[in-house]
Amino acid sequence: MIPGERISNRYKIIKEIGSGGMAKVYLATDLILERQVAVKLMAYNFHNDEASIRRFKREALSTTELTHPNIVNVVDVGEDDTPYIVMEYVEGYDLKDFIKHHHPLPYRKTIGIMTQILDAVEYAHNHNIIHRDLKPQNILIDHDEKVKITDFGIAVALSENSITQTNSLLGSVHYISPEQARGSMATKQSDIYSLGILLYEMLSGKVPFDGESAVSIALKHFQNDMPSLKENDSSLPQALENVVLRATAKEASNRYGSIVEMKEDLESALSASRSDEARFEPTSFSDDETKMIQPIPVPAQAEFTAKTDNSRTATLELANASDKASPQDEQSSWKKRRNLLLIIILLLVMIGSLLVFSMTRPQEVQVPDFSGVSLEEVENSLSELNLELGELTEQYHAEIEADHVIRSRPSEGAVLREGAAINLYVSMGEERVAMENYEGQAFEDARAELTDLGFTVEREEAFSAEVQEGRVISQSLEAGEEAVPGDTIVTLVVSTGPEGFALRRLIGYSSVGVEDYANDLNLSVTITNEPHDTIPEGQVARQSPEPGTTIYPGSRISVVFSSGPEEPETISFDRGIIVDYESPNNRDDENETEESEENDENDEQDVEEQSLEANQIEIYVEDAENSFDEVYRAFDIFEDTPVILNLTVEEGQTAAFRVYRDGELIKEELEISPDD
Repeated sequence: MIPGERISNRYKIIKEIGSGGMAKVYLATDLILERQVAVKLMAYNFHNDEASIRRFKREALSTTELTHPNIVNVVDVGEDDTPYIVMEYVEGYDLKDFIKHHHPLPYRKTIGIMTQILDAVEYAHNHNIIHRDLKPQNILIDHDEKVKITDFGIAVALSENSITQTNSLLGSVHYISPEQARGSMATKQSDIYSLGILLYEMLSGKVPFDGESAVSIALKHFQNDMPSLKENDSSLPQALENVVLRATAKEASNRYGSIVEMKEDLESALSASRSDEARFEPTSFSDDETKMIQPIPVPAQAEFTAKTDNSRTATLELANASDKASPQDEQSSWKKRRNLLLIIILLLVMIGSLLVFSMTRPQEVQVPDFSGVSLEEVENSLSELNLELGELTEQYHAEIEADHVIRSRPSEGAVLREGAAINLYVSMGEERVAMENYEGQAFEDARAELTDLGFTVEREEAFSAEVQEGRVISQSLEAGEEAVPGDTIVTLVVSTGPEGFALRRLIGYSSVGVEDYANDLNLSVTITNEPHDTIPEGQVARQSPEPGTTIYPGSRISVVFSSGPEEPETISFDRGIIVDYESPNNRDDENETEESEENDENDEQDVEEQSLEANQIEIYVEDAENSFDEVYRAFDIFEDTPVILNLTVEEGQTAAFRVYRDGELIKEELEISPDD
């Protein structure tokens, strides 16, 4: 398949995201529900294998009934040229990559991941579905470390094919159980064996058995002992290694009886009560112990007596016959009698031995269910059954009260001979946990840790100026105090930060008033100044935040002090004028008769010849810097003279000027603006 192709005209291929011996997996878009899905297509080399196709379809359909948070949800099954399964898309890693990138894993994290896997397999087993192909590549982990198991459908078809298909099954054969490697049918104990190998790999970072071919690896599973984990990790608790050793026992009868049993053992592996646990050694069964010997019929006493009498009669008859025989015949007859006598004696000894054995041999006993029964009652029952009490192992248990049996080994239903020993796991009650100090920690971190331990966590909130918001102020159980997680509620008081208050209206405050207010409430203040038309200089004109806003100690506020009314903007500009000169001759009486025109030229010549007389000029200006009350400028002129007036006005205002010549107003403008 290539990107863009469609399956059943519904699933649009985006890219290939995985492949295996029997299938390829593609990321695709569900065009109807508009979501991303994972589509698994059966490989082409299985297309002609009708049996594999039937099993693939049957098992794929059966897994649609599995609805569990740790099992990949199958949303569709169909066929479009090739059978396919559509599953939810899990974004993250498979367990193989997770181990590669995170090894070594902390023991508690390993147990947490393994517990999720066990939960999923337990759920499948309860629905009578055996996975048969549990391996890291079939276990997905998202970015929140939530586990999802996949490939329940394909596992059966693969299990029916020869392990000599090295390329396709080399990954699976690392986790195959001895009985599967021998060609026997897979059982729930086969899944338990594969889970033990998974746990081994999570703890060591590698598989226990490896080789160049699938056959060589499979042989090691039922021939070689499990390599020691503690040789490479001396700090590994023996109890945790024992979980691996028991799950991977060669004989299925030595493994855990169920996933529940394995999970309980795993969850208590880090318990202090198991710190001195001895290394697990599987029970060794000899040929005599494993063969079912059919009882040999024992002759009744009458039959035994009759046979004895018959033997005596035969002996007497032989003796009488010997009296009549010749010496030579007598010697031959004696040999015959002697041989016959030996045979009879041997027969009698054998019959007697069988009789004694049948009367004294141990009887077979079936182990009862001792779970939940008090230790005293179990001891009495063992005595009645002629069974011996073996090792006692104490464990914490959340549901079974102290001094009562959790389980036995061998477990219920096992058939033993009288005199055999039964090992018991005895409850110490629910484990008590010493409370840690969570004060100052982030609430979510403390809640997660306490929840993992089994406590119920409740939250209360309180103001605190010392403890950061979202962190724990106090806890209901003091550090070091012991409690049973399942029965205990831990209340954590969480800081919501310092208690807030409404900011006061500071408009009109002086700098001293603002400073006192800020010091009383532990506030930081930013101060600026700006002009204000109505607020007097030195008082608060504006503030931020607004009055009434909730603030907290340590907060910063801003205040703006008034610097008084704003100085108006002034504009300076020049205005040019001409001051006209007036000759003194022009000041004669206006009623004086003018000279005749003939005398004009002579008069002009006379004026030029006369010395010039000055005009006294005074200029008054009314603007932003001057007023008509004072002379702006005074000077004399002897001719028409240009003058530049430098005027200054406030924005929106006008200027004015007046020009006096020899005390007489000769020019004025009363509204002059810069734009004129």
